[in-house]
Amino acid sequence: MYSLLDHISNPKDLRKLNPTQLPVLAKELREFIIDVVATKEGHLGASLGVVELTIALHYLFDTPNDLLVWDVGHQAYGHKILTGRKTVFHTNRQLNGIAGFPSRKESHFDTFGVGHSSTSISAALGMAIASNLKGETAKQHIAVIGDASLASGMAFEALNHAGVSKANLLIILNDNAIGIDPSVGALKEYLTRVKTDRKLAAQNNIIKALNFDYSGPIDGHNLPKLLAELERLKGVKGPKFLHVITTKGKGLQQAEQDQVTYHAPGKFDKMSGERIQKAASLYTKYQDVFGKTIVELAAKNKNIVGITPAMLTGSSLKFMFEKFPKRTFDVGIAEQHAVTLAAGMATQGLIPYCNIYSTFLQRAYDQVIHDVALQNLPVIFCLDRAGLVGEDGATHHGVFDLTYLRSIPNLIVFAPRTEIELRNILYTAQLGLKNPIAIRYPRGTGTIINWQKPFEKIEIGKGVQLKTGHEIAILSVGTIAKNVSEAIHLLKDSTGTAHFDMRFIKPLDTALLHHIFKSHKTIFTVEDGTIKGGFGSAILEFASEHNYQNNIKIIGIPDNFVAHGSVSELQNKIGLNPSNLANLFSKT
Repeated sequence: MYSLLDHISNPKDLRKLNPTQLPVLAKELREFIIDVVATKEGHLGASLGVVELTIALHYLFDTPNDLLVWDVGHQAYGHKILTGRKTVFHTNRQLNGIAGFPSRKESHFDTFGVGHSSTSISAALGMAIASNLKGETAKQHIAVIGDASLASGMAFEALNHAGVSKANLLIILNDNAIGIDPSVGALKEYLTRVKTDRKLAAQNNIIKALNFDYSGPIDGHNLPKLLAELERLKGVKGPKFLHVITTKGKGLQQAEQDQVTYHAPGKFDKMSGERIQKAASLYTKYQDVFGKTIVELAAKNKNIVGITPAMLTGSSLKFMFEKFPKRTFDVGIAEQHAVTLAAGMATQGLIPYCNIYSTFLQRAYDQVIHDVALQNLPVIFCLDRAGLVGEDGATHHGVFDLTYLRSIPNLIVFAPRTEIELRNILYTAQLGLKNPIAIRYPRGTGTIINWQKPFEKIEIGKGVQLKTGHEIAILSVGTIAKNVSEAIHLLKDSTGTAHFDMRFIKPLDTALLHHIFKSHKTIFTVEDGTIKGGFGSAILEFASEHNYQNNIKIIGIPDNFVAHGSVSELQNKIGLNPSNLANLFSKT
């Protein structure tokens, strides 16, 4: 059967088509995405929603000479397929395959690397200003951003600047009223009104007030209308804003009806759309340990509140929202605001559990220092997705938190080894703690079936010994202790090898460390964070301060950005798997 998509390898091929053929291509492109993602997994709903928009942009604009920037990148699968990666799309997010997000290393059509939200307008504006300075006045610059990302502070900052520039910039708002969870906030409510109130769109328009040539809202699945409006906007000078209404998951009934689940549904039947259920795990995801535990704690302590920047489902704070909606706050994609909001709450005696993915807390670093730690406010940071996260790759690996947090005064940093330790530190943190604390834990399940034990208070700054031995001491933090224990079991003779779970990266258990340094000649540190400035560096600093001359070896994430692949594949690749660890331990 003849397929248009079979004959398209790049946008030049696309532009040879008659406009009347483009709806057929859209259908084929949707089917192609569904076919691959059904078996290979990935981000589905967002890319299905922008198929027509993707085709229209590459059809009308001279990409890659005209510069197209995607926000976040969840919606860029169609873009990748149409720009030379169709034959390798089946390797998406797999080890040594193409990335799940746009990457400048991968293609010159990917003009800006993304993975975190709300960067597209700033980047495209920077490109447009550069074109002006170079005299490239004919070049077009397009930023595609979703309604959830538009609510972020960074996007507003860029809009504020772009509105007074003379940049040849087109911002396309892909408005589907949902990010991963449904969009929230006053801007979302305004956009909802604009969709039904043409007078509001035409007159009382906040985008127009920022000096943009605003048009829309238009149906993002109507290719003739898209093509006509984009063609018109190509000739409009200065900053422009096109409001496009799309349906996330368009073309797959289940994805349209359950947009949260089908954002990244795992494997599913491409014909029926039904998800293929994995065998039920005996173990609980760490995010659910957090979510269920905080509900228990909040039921007993009325001062507990939960905060998340647009990750109610991903963090499992949804459990608290269902039980205590007035004490649970989804602030949208606004990590900086989330942190300072928590700080403000803490000044008034509330106990805020601020749940932010490790890699996203990087976006609020100043607020952690200036608004929380400097004032020593007892905010409880719960850093989900710490360490290697797998197929999302370098933009999402939470490997920098130990390094960027342990340098901050007043801040306690804790990494639980098990679900029970996570549960107990969450309990301990609300017992009148006088300092802020960051609790970092991984994506995925733990190792204990019956983890809902009676609460026990954890002594701040105290580590534990897991195995005795008087020759080699292995110091680990967090769930990487499992790999260490397995490595020790692989040793031919492990009688002289001790294993300590330090638990606290800050404050360190100095009494235990003195004992270790005096009792063991060789010391290994093992962490699933970067070796530069992390837990191992803290141990080296301790040794230097106290003039210890022990042989110290640091094992962790190397000083480069780790690509995508399963967690086990990545651990094998960088040497954090049990067999490699055993080999390193045995060489002493």
